[in-house]
Amino acid sequence: MDFVLQMADDLVLDRFWAWAVPALPRSLANAGSSHHAVSNTIRSSKVAGARPSSSTTSNFTSHLSNAWASNATSGMEALDGVSAWGRDHLLRQCLSLYAITFLGILLLYFSFAGFSYYFVFNHDMKNHPRFLKNQVKLEIQCSLRAFAPLDLLTLPWFIAEVRGHSMLYENISDYGLAYAIFSIPFFLVFTDACIYWVHRLEHHPRLYKHIHKPHHKWLVPTPFASHAFHPLDGYAQSLPYHIFVFLFPLHRFIYIGLFVFVNCWSILIHDSDMICNSPLEKVINGPSHHTLHHLYFNVNYGQYFTGCDRLGGSYRAPKAEDDPLLDVGKEVKKSQ
Repeated sequence: MDFVLQMADDLVLDRFWAWAVPALPRSLANAGSSHHAVSNTIRSSKVAGARPSSSTTSNFTSHLSNAWASNATSGMEALDGVSAWGRDHLLRQCLSLYAITFLGILLLYFSFAGFSYYFVFNHDMKNHPRFLKNQVKLEIQCSLRAFAPLDLLTLPWFIAEVRGHSMLYENISDYGLAYAIFSIPFFLVFTDACIYWVHRLEHHPRLYKHIHKPHHKWLVPTPFASHAFHPLDGYAQSLPYHIFVFLFPLHRFIYIGLFVFVNCWSILIHDSDMICNSPLEKVINGPSHHTLHHLYFNVNYGQYFTGCDRLGGSYRAPKAEDDPLLDVGKEVKKSQ
């Protein structure tokens, strides 16, 4: 996130913080807009009431006051448009990162989920008997309620990254191109395994009703259900992404790309599609697998791959007879 914060500082935030918390009081900044005004101010404050006893003293005092005025003007010009909170100021970083994260997730959610909903999601699913009244509106409302507290919980991880406590690195040459390429599947496998157990633990009766149940309200989800969860649920399942970069090196740009990818993947697997007999069906935990998770509750806990579900005995392969569209067809026949 340090690269994102740097870009935001360059483009917008330096000017914003200079306005919000200026290094130079606005009254002095206005007075310092002209050398003459500063000169008069300095003269009046430094030599007020002085009555020169001779022309020599008068000239000396004039030169001295001009020197003071010149130095003061230079100092004010250096501080003009600068914030008292520098880029390393902790509170500035906290507020900036929170705003960036909040606006970023809103943009990503409504753009990608909106695209998936209008161009990928089969709208016939809204006729499913288990599709709730006003469900899309409810999914969006639930997501919006989750974003603010979720971003607040995530903030300490981003602050630690920005302040250099993670293993994020900038130059590919630091670990080599081979490791940079390897780190992508490594990140996905590591986080998938962690999320599997976090997700499965959330289905324990003592935790489920308090944390994970809101997400299972959507038995036939739309892409807008991807982030419609309890904030603690979203935070728990995001922890592996943050923990990874404190355990293993990861290039900064790869990390940003993966951060966007995991959110897009979450949207993708919530389109209630039931694609069967695909070439990678036994390896990739795709939309059809996650559709079965929402319908049958205790299967397919994985995020990207099916390996952990196979090892944990929770794997259920997609079958044509499980397609929720079949129930939609039954409902249409009943209404005719």
